[in-house]
Amino acid sequence: MYKSINWTLRQATGQCSWKRLAAYRALCSTLMRSSSADAATLSPDAVQRQLSELPVERIRNFSIIAHVDHGKSTLADRLLELTGAIARNAGQNQVLDNLQVERERGITVKAQTASIFYKHRNATYLLNLIDTPGHVDFSNEVSRSLAACDGVILLVDACHGVQAQTVANYHLAKQRQLAIVPVLNKIDIKHANPDQVTKDMQLLFGIETASVLRVSAKLGTGVEQVLQRVIETIPHPRVQRDCDFRALIFDSWFDKYRGALNLIYVLNGQLQPGQDIQSLATKKMYNVKTLSLLRPAECPLETLSAGQVGLLACNMRNSKESIIGDTLHLKHQAATAAGSYKPQQPIVFAGIFPVDQSRHVALRSAIDKTVLNDSAVTVSVDSSPALGQGWRLGFLGLLHLEVFCQRLQQEHDVEPIITAPSVTYRIVLSNPRLIKQHGRNTLDISNAALLPEPNSIEQYHEPLVLGTIITPSDYVGPIIGLCVERRGVQQSCVNIDEQRMLMQYVLPLSEIILDFHDRLKSLSSGYASFSYEDHGYHLTHLVRLDIHLNGRNCEELCRIVHVSKALGVARQMVNKLKELIPRQMVQIAIQACVGSKVLARETIKAYRKDVTAKLYGGDVTRRMKLLKQQAEGKKKMRSIANIRVPHDTFIDVLKR
Repeated sequence: MYKSINWTLRQATGQCSWKRLAAYRALCSTLMRSSSADAATLSPDAVQRQLSELPVERIRNFSIIAHVDHGKSTLADRLLELTGAIARNAGQNQVLDNLQVERERGITVKAQTASIFYKHRNATYLLNLIDTPGHVDFSNEVSRSLAACDGVILLVDACHGVQAQTVANYHLAKQRQLAIVPVLNKIDIKHANPDQVTKDMQLLFGIETASVLRVSAKLGTGVEQVLQRVIETIPHPRVQRDCDFRALIFDSWFDKYRGALNLIYVLNGQLQPGQDIQSLATKKMYNVKTLSLLRPAECPLETLSAGQVGLLACNMRNSKESIIGDTLHLKHQAATAAGSYKPQQPIVFAGIFPVDQSRHVALRSAIDKTVLNDSAVTVSVDSSPALGQGWRLGFLGLLHLEVFCQRLQQEHDVEPIITAPSVTYRIVLSNPRLIKQHGRNTLDISNAALLPEPNSIEQYHEPLVLGTIITPSDYVGPIIGLCVERRGVQQSCVNIDEQRMLMQYVLPLSEIILDFHDRLKSLSSGYASFSYEDHGYHLTHLVRLDIHLNGRNCEELCRIVHVSKALGVARQMVNKLKELIPRQMVQIAIQACVGSKVLARETIKAYRKDVTAKLYGGDVTRRMKLLKQQAEGKKKMRSIANIRVPHDTFIDVLKR
């Protein structure tokens, strides 16, 4: 390389000054790129050699947890650059956010792993870093990532301070007894207030202000101190390398050439390609094809040892075989479960149907592949008289639903129809025949068409959540009004400092899944933050709202609503249907009913032919006779005619 540089300089010597300057700048740029690339590139043999020389005591497994938009991915970029895992100024920000939906929305929706080497006090350490999402709808990604960690970096924005999801993630880490490294980010911004934020962290979490590191992930200020604190504070993995192999699956995704790929955390022993392993959950056996280390690009390995995190390919085919939280062990050897990880239960449900039933198989394949990469989604078969065969999917929130459907379109080129999201209600049956039919006296209902008659139900229960709201004091009044409007009950209200308050409300889940977060941000000018957790089921009064078209019940449009919201939802539904259903030859009466009581009605007038147009004067009785004959004909037609509702109308009404 240096010979070619000298030759280029000699060629440029005889040229004018500006050309020599341009050549000099080009050479400097080449040198910088090559040196960065050399630092970022490490051959597989060199990686394997370093891993074999590393004892367990020089391994650190940790995650970065924070509220959304506090700079987790930017900090991960600086850590990767500092350790040489990626080239500096590579021209791409948020390297670990490799999904298209993540780059379009500017948020992390999928936890990503990278293994990096760092030299500290003349000793090389292996750091297994996991960058996690910050939004409450992807908290399942955080909880499963913590199963493979011994500590976390708790990142807080120096401008916005401690927010709702910061509190939730902190308690999640403390429940697992993980070491915590507190870090304050964005100290370079003009309106940052690091002193006040560190006092808030001490008040809420009991963290000493002197132990909080202050960094700017964007500029790289103080990032090296973060790595040093990670090594000094977070303990090494508590694993054993002289035992039989045992590992935990904590992530997976689909590759069209290799099938399901599993990200594993090795707890005991070691694993090599060619060995036979067995799943503790399914009892199926597999041959290990390849092992890799994510740096963050795949680096093939010959051996994966206890304490390390690696990628395993073994010809697993789908999500039914690759189970998050499952334990892998050597073939025909006894093993115990690696951990107690359980995925969170979905709380928002929506129907997903193909636009055309000819696309049913393609949509089913796309859902299976995406679910493999998102273990929090549940899938069950569903059908609709209007939309045909489909599936009912469960999600952790509305954003989770939107991101999942966007991934179906972008990654698998399918166009699904998504019905309006709903929640699961629990009913207590009083009809002995239904109790005998189902084998129990309680049912969980997420589809209104399956709700039994009211005289067969003894009690209704709806899901509740415990919501945490952190807001500036100026917006407390409007936010309390919003929570009361959504049937919320206040649990606590405390001052974090002179300007901010923390409030907790018990809210019905059905009241927050659609537009609660948007209303909250609007009322607080974007400063309030909100997170929630499951709070069980509560006795309530629900009704089934039916839509009748000329007296005929349209089951695909019915829904379950709270009795206090029934009138408002009824008026909204009939007005929307009046706009969407086209005029026909007969009059259409749209009614929203609860039982036999009509709550709202709209009428679509029929097309009317002017039967008196050919009359030129004459007696008025002739005109009245023609109009009477027309009215009788319309009445007869209405009694025998079927209302033709276009397929697109059902889609527009049912979808979000």
